[in-house]
Amino acid sequence: MTAFGRRGGMGGLGQGARPAFGVAKPLKVGGDVAAAPVPGDPFPLPAPEPAAPQNLRDDAMSRLADRANAVHDGQSEQSGFEASIHKIKEQVLPRLLERVDPEAAATLTKDELSEEFRPIIMEVLAELKITFNRREQFALEKVLIDELLGFGPLEELLNDPDISDIMVNGPNQTYIEKKGRLQLAPTKFRDEQHLFQIAQRIVNQVGRRVDQTTPLADARLKDGSRVNVIVPPLSLRGTAISIRKFSEKPITIDMLKDFGSMSDKMATALKIAGACRMNVVISGGTGSGKTTMLNALSKMIDPGERVLTIEDAAELRLQQPHWLPLETRPPNLEGQGAITIGDLVKNALRMRPDRIILGEIRGAECFDLLAAMNTGHDGSMCTLHANSPRECLGRMENMILMGDIKIPKEAISRQIAESVDIIVQVKRLRDGSRRTTNITEVIGMEGDVIVTQELFKFEYLDETDDGKIIGEYRSSGLRPYTLEKARQFGFDQAFLEACL
Repeated sequence: MTAFGRRGGMGGLGQGARPAFGVAKPLKVGGDVAAAPVPGDPFPLPAPEPAAPQNLRDDAMSRLADRANAVHDGQSEQSGFEASIHKIKEQVLPRLLERVDPEAAATLTKDELSEEFRPIIMEVLAELKITFNRREQFALEKVLIDELLGFGPLEELLNDPDISDIMVNGPNQTYIEKKGRLQLAPTKFRDEQHLFQIAQRIVNQVGRRVDQTTPLADARLKDGSRVNVIVPPLSLRGTAISIRKFSEKPITIDMLKDFGSMSDKMATALKIAGACRMNVVISGGTGSGKTTMLNALSKMIDPGERVLTIEDAAELRLQQPHWLPLETRPPNLEGQGAITIGDLVKNALRMRPDRIILGEIRGAECFDLLAAMNTGHDGSMCTLHANSPRECLGRMENMILMGDIKIPKEAISRQIAESVDIIVQVKRLRDGSRRTTNITEVIGMEGDVIVTQELFKFEYLDETDDGKIIGEYRSSGLRPYTLEKARQFGFDQAFLEACL
């Protein structure tokens, strides 16, 4: 009798009996398939995975070889017509400036200035003995006016509605994004000084400055487009300008649904979340559509509510009548006079807001967001960078710990769990499409861990021959934890049907 109350031998089954606990079986040597499982074996060997077809393997290897051997120069080339126009512009511009009063020109619109310039340009061309046809003359007029009143070579890119991003990497290289794909643009600047002057003109419009002492600057254009400028010595290839353009036509949740960014049920759930004053965090990577999603959600805010937005560089354009945007202020040259997001949140509490919406949070201002959510301002929203809803919560904890606030991590986690209702994860896939990949509820705490519940998820299925990703939006079929909030506004039945 052993210590476990059984007789010695083979588990008390007799001398020749099979052991009750399975024994390892030898693999068949020289074959792709393992030995057939014995009936009743508690540990059968797993079936081998089918090998990938040879043609798929060859195609993948050929694509890798092509990428490894590809040669990219990264230099944009202007067409012959554009190059000749820009070359003549350099000769005409100095003589034109001699004949023009800058103060008087600044008071005119572009159309009025074009009419005034036409005879002067003809004069200068006659002096230089250059003959132009009508098409070339119009092109030269446009280039000169863009140079004097606009943003030079960037004007044409800014006026193209199909371009969503403009990235200038020094005077000789400019990339644009069209339909989610990056491509080289035939745009060049005269030299580094020309590009630097354009950058200064952009940031000066919003009262910012950029030079060697303050080589970083955030700004915005009149149409709301976001601009980031970084100049030497931080940028080693010359002045770099990044412009994120926003659509002139307001994007709604229904439009995002029609674009294929989400399903009908997801659209309904997000509309209810916006209308029922749920606290929403929109998470995603760069260019994934976080700001667009926040603007679309704002359409569901009751028109009678007073909404304050607080941002580092104002880029939100809420579709709501009673909306007041606030913007932080960087320190002056002496390092004084800075107004932070925390200062604006404290001040916003004295301005009788119904909702406080923060733009992108990157650091300790995350605590200010939780303060807004916990001060009776339900329906607060923000965006932040994260790869998944779970990572979003981890980033929020880390951002608060980055600050000077001395609070235990467990208390921070509990405050996040009590404040945030829904996390919307958006992602830009490799085919350029932007998808809402997760809608996740924050339920509460279990020990020291924040518990979440996934309501919707996008699952990758396949890819078409032209590289388009095919997927499916799936509902988890779970009863939403935030149903009680929806019931207070009369949307509980619709919310439940959307989630199931």
